[in-house]
Amino acid sequence: MQQLQGFALPTQDGFFGEYGGQFIPPHLKAAMDEINTAYEQIRHTAEFQQELSDLFQHYVGRPSPLFYAKRLSEQLGGAQIYLKREDLNHTGAHKINHCLGEALLAKYMGKTKVIAETGAGQHGVALATACALVGIPCEIHMGQVDIEKEHPNVVKMKILGATLISVTRGTATLKDAVDNAFKEYLKDPENYIYAIGSVVGPHPFPKMVRDFQAIIGDEIKQQSQAQFQQLPDYVVACVGGGSNAIGAFTAFLNEDSVKLVGVEPAGYGLDTTQHSATLTLGKPSQIHGMACYVLEDEQGQPLPVHSIASGLDYPGVGPQHSFLKDLGRVEYTTATDQECLDAFMTLSRVEGIVPALESSHAVAWALREAPHLPKETKIVVNLSGRGDKDADYVAQKLGL
Repeated sequence: MQQLQGFALPTQDGFFGEYGGQFIPPHLKAAMDEINTAYEQIRHTAEFQQELSDLFQHYVGRPSPLFYAKRLSEQLGGAQIYLKREDLNHTGAHKINHCLGEALLAKYMGKTKVIAETGAGQHGVALATACALVGIPCEIHMGQVDIEKEHPNVVKMKILGATLISVTRGTATLKDAVDNAFKEYLKDPENYIYAIGSVVGPHPFPKMVRDFQAIIGDEIKQQSQAQFQQLPDYVVACVGGGSNAIGAFTAFLNEDSVKLVGVEPAGYGLDTTQHSATLTLGKPSQIHGMACYVLEDEQGQPLPVHSIASGLDYPGVGPQHSFLKDLGRVEYTTATDQECLDAFMTLSRVEGIVPALESSHAVAWALREAPHLPKETKIVVNLSGRGDKDADYVAQKLGL
């Protein structure tokens, strides 16, 4: 368990303060409790830890590098920017960290099918990869809008043997994919497992995904001490559901000298309805079996949301992020679609690194803030994924 200013996170029933929990029907609660019991049994065994550690090293390629963006830092003329290169992981993003854990858990529990949702397709690709590795059938639900935007990842999922389900209802994006995947999972929760793709959903998933992703912050802590003999002054990450961010933040929650910044999608602007700034403009409510901040209308229904980054357009957010916002431990801010595009192109052309549009939100914050900070300031940006999947979309949008 992670400790934070006297709080155990989460409590035994899955709460981070007033957020989290299991707001689900009794038969689904029994299935979630079964997953939690199995997870708590397996996570402490030497066999599981060794298998996961070996896969992280020899399959994923961990530790991922901490790269000093020297040219970018010099060009901006302020703080020194370092990139945590999760984009160099096998499958191209941080998602593989928890997907391997979930696939191994499914195998341990004897499940016959793994079901999941995906937005940008990175979770889908990572889970399809992990399921191929352990030999379990995999079914991925994806909004039709995202299928059209993220064609390279769609092809990869099919090559890896996943069954891809196109979701055309509602806005045909991430929230609708989650709804559809849950519906399929409820048909047979005894034999299926729903491998949630972020630190969202009913307990134990916000805890479980966080635990698997915490390796990111652990590595940042070790690497920063080795490379510049101190902890970073800032750790910055994009936030949709929030898995890459909580992975980067967890090791530093009790390090008061380290400022933690989560960057949400402002889309076309916070003064429009076209954004996904849940923590910035949402309010405490419930969605997908958890209590968290939610963007919703006057009738209490989730609002349609927008982000240029398919992996961030979600009207809820992880319950631990909601708790950390109220506590004031993490600063949650935003970047617009245009700032994101500018960051995508800047990093590509100044450092030769093409970032995912999701990660570009965090890069945008660094571009905006670094020039105003002292030169000795160290910023670590969690580069949560690579931009191969976004290249055609960005090229079309910018007329390249």
